[in-house]
Amino acid sequence: MEKKEDKLKEVISHAKEYGYIFPSSEIYDGLSATYDYGQLGSELKNNIKNYWWTAMVQMHENIVGIDAAIFMHPKTWKASGHVDAFNDPLIDNKDSKKRYRADVLIEEHIEKYRAKIEKDVAKGIKKFGDDFDEAQFRATNPNVLRNQAKIDEIEQRMGEALTNEDLPAVKALIEELGIACPISGSKNWTDVKQFNLMFSTELGAVAGDASTIYLRPETAQGIFVNFLNVQKSGRMKIPFGIAQIGKAFRNEIIARQFIFRMREFEQMEMQFFVRPGEEMKWYEHWKNERLKWHKALGLGENNYRVHDHIKLAHYANAACDIEFDFPMGFKELEGIHSRTDFDLKQHEEHSGKKLQYFDPELNENYTPYVIETSIGLDRMFLAVLSNSLKVEDLGEGKTRTVLQIPAALAPYKVAVLPLLKKDGLPEKAREIINSLKFDFNCQYDEKDTVGKRYRRQDAIGTPFHVTVDHQTLEDNTVTLRDRDTMEQTRVNISDLKAIIGDKVSLASLLN
Repeated sequence: MEKKEDKLKEVISHAKEYGYIFPSSEIYDGLSATYDYGQLGSELKNNIKNYWWTAMVQMHENIVGIDAAIFMHPKTWKASGHVDAFNDPLIDNKDSKKRYRADVLIEEHIEKYRAKIEKDVAKGIKKFGDDFDEAQFRATNPNVLRNQAKIDEIEQRMGEALTNEDLPAVKALIEELGIACPISGSKNWTDVKQFNLMFSTELGAVAGDASTIYLRPETAQGIFVNFLNVQKSGRMKIPFGIAQIGKAFRNEIIARQFIFRMREFEQMEMQFFVRPGEEMKWYEHWKNERLKWHKALGLGENNYRVHDHIKLAHYANAACDIEFDFPMGFKELEGIHSRTDFDLKQHEEHSGKKLQYFDPELNENYTPYVIETSIGLDRMFLAVLSNSLKVEDLGEGKTRTVLQIPAALAPYKVAVLPLLKKDGLPEKAREIINSLKFDFNCQYDEKDTVGKRYRRQDAIGTPFHVTVDHQTLEDNTVTLRDRDTMEQTRVNISDLKAIIGDKVSLASLLN
């Protein structure tokens, strides 16, 4: 079975070779944890954005989108709590000189117990087959119960220590669990310290405290400070949402695992404003809706799990993560949070401006509660890319590398390939592209044998390949090849738009 680390290396290599992702500033030996999206990567990224924006904004009458500035008044971050509380608990290994997030070290240790449970369950399935009652096995098997008890105890102790900001207790837990540095293998740890993650810079010509501003560490605050602007100008009635896609910046000390954790990243967030007392109903609603959105892509039901937070953020009364099985294991893909009325009340207090809603049905003013859905665009990109990359055995010692990106998200929807570079075939192929390019992103390819061109298009994820041959000139039919099944069918040129459109439309995912 392929190792997780090997899979990630394959994804990184494939992404660079085919123009999805390049190391940033590579000619200057790169910049740590910074990446550039290449010609295909930028297309896939835009398609993911479009899928999210269509699902959130276009499909909902009561959700609108904005695009707020990256720079905000510094009081914004005082009000939000980021100046005082946006910290990571960090610990250094004295031998390797490497720095780690203390909570992540503990979570990775917990995963070892989870892996033991899944191994025992897998053995049971193998042994008993269809007669295996997994729920009963998990509830009664002594090994499973023992490992689950360890998980529960560690999670409880870590949660209490982080909530109370008891950093010595966090270190004591790491030592008690015998957690070693992944690099040096030693358990020679420093104390745990807090580190603020915001990037600061100077505004204008004069340096000093008065001109210090921050690069935003999240996009949500741009939505909160515009709550009244949007509500009044759009005549929005509660419940309603405000969506935004934009860059955010965090001075992550331990940015690693390719594009999973970067210092410059992009978020897709929606803040949904509701009546106080109705927040839990909407929290459950959005938890289900977001899971449905993810699963519609067909990346595999078993690749998702929902993890309820142990330590709630200072603004939340409920929170969970939708986790995805990345090459590095299950990690957070999207967060759903019930933020209460914390944000609007904080901005009211620090700005001196009233940020309330008059509810005509109740005939009263109140500060709305907020349900947040927040997904990392780069993480979503990695989930799609890593899950789609496959090496298939074709028999007789032959294999093919194929990127089975969901058709609606694929950078190119169709490649048009003239069989030969003569006899009027290239001209006919260009005609076909001109008839399709207003509806689909197309690629023209005439180099190498048609078989090699199919392999190249498989590797970049193009779902449909149209081959133009001499018969095309006689009867206006072409060979249409499907990337996933490799099936080839003869179709009329006039039918191409409808056939391809049906498969690559966002409607196929959103219905």
